[in-house]
Amino acid sequence: MTLPQDFENMMTDAIGKEEYRFLADAIGQQPPTSIRINREKVGETLISQEHSTLDVLKGAERVPWCDTGFYLPERPQFTFDPLLHAGCYYVQEASSMFLAHILKQYVTQPVTALDLCAAPGGKSTLALSILPKGSMLIANEAMRQRANILAENIIKWGNPNCIVTNNYAEDFHAFSDTFDLIICDAPCSGEGMFRKDPASIDEWSLANVATCWKRQRDIAKNIWHTLKEGGIFIYSTCTYNPHEDEETVRWIADNLGAELLSCHPLDEWLLTDTNTHFFPHKHKGEGFFISVLRKTSASEQTPAYSHKQRKNKQKSKSSSKSKFPSELQEKLANPDCFAFSENNGTYSAFPTAHAPLLQQAKDTLKVIHSGIELATTKGKNLQPSHSLALSNSLNRQAFPTAEVDYAQAIAYLRTEALQLPADTPTGYVLITYKGHPLGFAKNIGNRANNLYPSEWKIKSTHTRKTE
Repeated sequence: MTLPQDFENMMTDAIGKEEYRFLADAIGQQPPTSIRINREKVGETLISQEHSTLDVLKGAERVPWCDTGFYLPERPQFTFDPLLHAGCYYVQEASSMFLAHILKQYVTQPVTALDLCAAPGGKSTLALSILPKGSMLIANEAMRQRANILAENIIKWGNPNCIVTNNYAEDFHAFSDTFDLIICDAPCSGEGMFRKDPASIDEWSLANVATCWKRQRDIAKNIWHTLKEGGIFIYSTCTYNPHEDEETVRWIADNLGAELLSCHPLDEWLLTDTNTHFFPHKHKGEGFFISVLRKTSASEQTPAYSHKQRKNKQKSKSSSKSKFPSELQEKLANPDCFAFSENNGTYSAFPTAHAPLLQQAKDTLKVIHSGIELATTKGKNLQPSHSLALSNSLNRQAFPTAEVDYAQAIAYLRTEALQLPADTPTGYVLITYKGHPLGFAKNIGNRANNLYPSEWKIKSTHTRKTE
């Protein structure tokens, strides 16, 4: 693998000639594969390899800085594991799981948080699992297609304490002093992706590095007023170079008003205390940089209103629990925790404690998912939504269940019609695999209509051997 000469020169200046040689050798090697388990769906005892129903954990070893993270002995065909689609785990690069270690240190009370550059969803799903009960997360992505992927992964993860938005940093004009925590995994030159994505090598240039560090500082400047005084700002990239990493962090501290905090890594992790770098020749993972700052003063002024700011004119009609269809309220295990709404035949639930934040988001941002979509109107019926099937708040007793084997699970995920057992009740049925919900089907007797989202279906014709 030939790396750009400008990259070699820059990194030799940064880490030294000998260290660079080790880095370059590591970039030419195969990357490790790692996943993070969804504790809320899998449970504590099933995380251990001895008791787990997750075949993917066979032969796995733990990621040191994340207690639900595992390195796999080889990369399986994730597409053909129904439990991935059920949200039982997330495929995430191990170095970026270090966010778990940081959040556990600095977030001990419920917070309102923003993951600003969130797609495809690794850090958002991790945060949803780590943040204290009662927290609320806005997971945002500026690119529409990537925002849709983010929403899909949030829905699969099943935690309802999340709003997914599709906006730029400058669109958060109305959120001054709102967030206790901001996670900013900034767009970067992608040097840490060289061995996973060789095409990124051809796209790299010093000019692109300069474009990136300027954009990173603009993003931080445009979002800074939304962070409360004393709030935590976590900045990360998948680059090695100091221009996008240490220098940008120093600029944030000096120009926006922040103090640099320790990441408190364990000695055996071979990580620096602040401005923490992961290198593939030192750590089992990809290139990654992360830094933690605390905002030290109130914002002097709110940025001027942006012409790019988008307004969502569609507003949901809030409904009291007495007016909202009781049959839908009963589909949740904890309905008293939710506020219910209806918009153009779509029924939703959202944590009551954070309903004002959702309304503010709907008024000023482009919201593409929030809380739990419960059902949509189909003729005279209320058809349960996929978001409900995968939610951790689903009342499993509210629907008859049809357990399927591996071959049937793959057929379901390909949106093919199912033949359910003769004693399966007609109507809406929850399809499960190894006890984990995959989605809904409508059993009409001689067959079951598949309600799995067509845009999420498995399109590949290749498959692994059946179990």
